[in-house]
Amino acid sequence: MNKRLQETDAPLRPGQQVTLTIKSLGINGEGIGYYKKKIVFVPAALPGEVVYAEITSVQERYATARLVKLKERSTDRVQPPCPLYEACGGCSLQHLDYQAQLASKQALVVEALQKYAKLNDPPVRPTIGMTDPWKYRNKAQLQVGQQAGRLVAGLYKSGSHELVDLEGCLIQHPATNEITEKAKQVITALGIPSYDERKRTGVIRTIVSRVAFSTGETQLTLVTATDEIPHLKELILELRYHLPSLVSIVQNVNPKKTSLVFGETTKVLWGKPSIAEKLGDLSFDLSARAFFQLNPEQTAKLYNEVKEAAGLGGEENVLDLYCGTGTISLWLAPYAREVRGIEIIPEAVEDARRNAKNNGIGNAHFYVGRAEVLMPKWAKQGVKPDVVVVDPPRTGLDAALINSLLDVRPGRIVYVSCNPSTLAKDLSRLLGRYELKYVQPVDMFPHTAHVECCSLLVRKTNS
Repeated sequence: MNKRLQETDAPLRPGQQVTLTIKSLGINGEGIGYYKKKIVFVPAALPGEVVYAEITSVQERYATARLVKLKERSTDRVQPPCPLYEACGGCSLQHLDYQAQLASKQALVVEALQKYAKLNDPPVRPTIGMTDPWKYRNKAQLQVGQQAGRLVAGLYKSGSHELVDLEGCLIQHPATNEITEKAKQVITALGIPSYDERKRTGVIRTIVSRVAFSTGETQLTLVTATDEIPHLKELILELRYHLPSLVSIVQNVNPKKTSLVFGETTKVLWGKPSIAEKLGDLSFDLSARAFFQLNPEQTAKLYNEVKEAAGLGGEENVLDLYCGTGTISLWLAPYAREVRGIEIIPEAVEDARRNAKNNGIGNAHFYVGRAEVLMPKWAKQGVKPDVVVVDPPRTGLDAALINSLLDVRPGRIVYVSCNPSTLAKDLSRLLGRYELKYVQPVDMFPHTAHVECCSLLVRKTNS
């Protein structure tokens, strides 16, 4: 070690080296240790390990550190199979055995419920994982740039603006990797310039590739800074020749200086405007900007957990709040009297209505608006929900919506969450009138720290 280990009673400071025992994993996959009762986050460290770490920053309530050396190694530590793992930042847990990943995600949910919902022994089931936790992503969205005169497409290195070229990403479906690589080769061969955001010059900003797991149809979307693409005719012919599975080539125009990937204008350059996908018995047409879950195999498992938790017998009125494009609503509709989905984004509601029509489902209806307004309004009109499904963004439920749920008092609440902390905080406000039967974690994104949960709350007697 270059620096002599310093552990004093003085406050932590950047550059100081300390010995830490890692107790657990944080929500971003970093190891959590304690130095004189202060939390220290150490990326790449694992529970049970004793590490030498160098403090990189110190905040009032926590510090961050860089792993310098392993003093005691976890038996769950494995060699990451991806050669770009440390540079890319797209995954955060490839160095942890997959079964241990599943256990750590269950523990993360337990800890959140203990901390925020004040439950001593929360009913959290083992995490539902994948038999093969690789090649599961159906969409790649990679930024384009130049490195040493070569076109690259990838993700920005964590904490920097340096692109990491992703060739053969191990969590992407092979078809999306192939589309990206062939598109790079064709763009390079035709001399179409990539966009330089500093100079505000060039054409190609982002390559978006998508595959439908059930049909094998694929789509390529080129996000450009300009309306026109040079050598467009040759570009289309070459892409079709090298990628025979393509059924859709699309251009999206985004001329603005922004971190948003897509602009407002989308046009089909060749083929269909969408690709056909199936999820269970449901069919979907996925346009370039349409939202669809990134891991179809685990999505079906999650939705089946929602169906089980809803406990439908065919006579229930169901509300699906934050319904998006209606996938959960349509999954439940065959088992309910009626499903009503509420979503604040008009375009998503139009997609949901189209999905219902295309699948011949007549008892699912979708509405634009705020759930905390529409739900009590309908209840006063006599349309009271037996089951409410909520699937909010990472920020959790709006306080007004929680109050509305407590006023309307559905028999069951099925809470789908992508953030254990906000799930636990929201549950703490509902547990006065509802009993938490269980929380079922589902691993939607293996080798990352993300965990999805399906929770069942049942209204208490006389509540």
